[in-house]
Amino acid sequence: MAQQKSFSSNLGAIMAAVGSAVGLGNIWRFPYICGKYGGGAFLIVYLCFVFLLGSVLMMSEFVIGRRAQHTPIKAFQALCPKHKAWGLVGLLGIITSFFILSQYLVISGWTTGYVWNSISGTLASLGTDSGAISSFFKEFSTSQWDPVLFLSVFAVLALVIILGGVQKGIENVSKVLMPLLVLLVLVLCVRSLTLPGAGKGVEYLFSPDFTKLTGEGVLAALGQALFSLSVGMGVLLVYGSYIPVNDNIFKTAMWITACDTLIAVLAGLAIFPAVFSCGFEPAGGPGLVFHVLPNVFNTMGTTGTIFASIFFVLLMVAAITSAISLLEALTAWFSEHTGTRRVVGALLFFVLTTALGILFSLSLGSLSHIKIAGLCLFDFVDRMNSIYLPPLCALGTIIFFGWVLPEEDVKDELSNHGTLKIGYYRLFRFLARYVVPVALLVVLVAGMLS
Repeated sequence: MAQQKSFSSNLGAIMAAVGSAVGLGNIWRFPYICGKYGGGAFLIVYLCFVFLLGSVLMMSEFVIGRRAQHTPIKAFQALCPKHKAWGLVGLLGIITSFFILSQYLVISGWTTGYVWNSISGTLASLGTDSGAISSFFKEFSTSQWDPVLFLSVFAVLALVIILGGVQKGIENVSKVLMPLLVLLVLVLCVRSLTLPGAGKGVEYLFSPDFTKLTGEGVLAALGQALFSLSVGMGVLLVYGSYIPVNDNIFKTAMWITACDTLIAVLAGLAIFPAVFSCGFEPAGGPGLVFHVLPNVFNTMGTTGTIFASIFFVLLMVAAITSAISLLEALTAWFSEHTGTRRVVGALLFFVLTTALGILFSLSLGSLSHIKIAGLCLFDFVDRMNSIYLPPLCALGTIIFFGWVLPEEDVKDELSNHGTLKIGYYRLFRFLARYVVPVALLVVLVAGMLS
């Protein structure tokens, strides 16, 4: 049975897909990865990968989803009925979405908790004592109850949005939250750029020094490009099935890629000037958001509490738009395969991912003795989600798209049945068949060897 749901407009499709792409990867992960590998030089390489590789993967998922009008598994099987085994790529997408959402809830719970601790003044009370701020995060993230409480609150918010449906839930919420996210990040940029010595942060972000960019940094840029755009998770394939038939997939993908990249750069522009102004190290690692920034905000005096609250609300907004896309992919797949109402699938995966998320959270504290391959459960699933599952799913998808899906089907979908010019097609086809698969293989092999 084909999908009957769709976004009401091209704007709705773009806002929802931008919401899926823009998440913790842009505002939490991008700044510290950029800081770790030299700033401006990393940014240039990252931009090349996003537009030449990431956008190609995005378009491939959109084409498969809209052409098949099915969710993962059935989409691949419908487009290649003689070889049903291709449905395993779709299954891998569902598995990837499930585990990423379960881990995502943990980090989103931390973000939700920091919204509360910022507004209540708890973070401000720590002052500028780096040791106290780091200890606070460690105690918070490893405690038994607080992370679980905030994780659950966040998961309920995502569930409520999904229960509203594709148009009234995902689309309408994305139309509100994405402009709000841009507004919040712009407010932070203005404040950050007006701090004493902020120019050093701007120079760091936009003045490339390629002597600082290593081979590891290039691979990190490629991995971040894939992570940031939410490719290789089955999410964009599902959203592709909701894109109206008269929408231009190329323009839609370019808008999404541009918006996603803009927000990542703005996040860097909001963070690096503040970090340099306050004399901190830009290569702050994953703790840049939870360790370094609270200290930065606390050096701003009474206005620091306000801007800390704005920042963590921004982070939470970014997290919720990505979380609902992951939950929607799981909900839509379950509804199509079982014939049940959306509410059943939404509640089922809400319970399963929340329960698993709680388990991952506790593995950082009271259940830290449980190990897989020498890693606690959270670290193990983090390795799976960052190194193996998305690149493997993306590789299967692009091989299917470039070598199995009939070329006339691809052209027909991109040209909207011959009504649009696709002058970019030869380059796009070359990238999809040769360059993107090789790049994904490099990411996979490098990840396995690391």
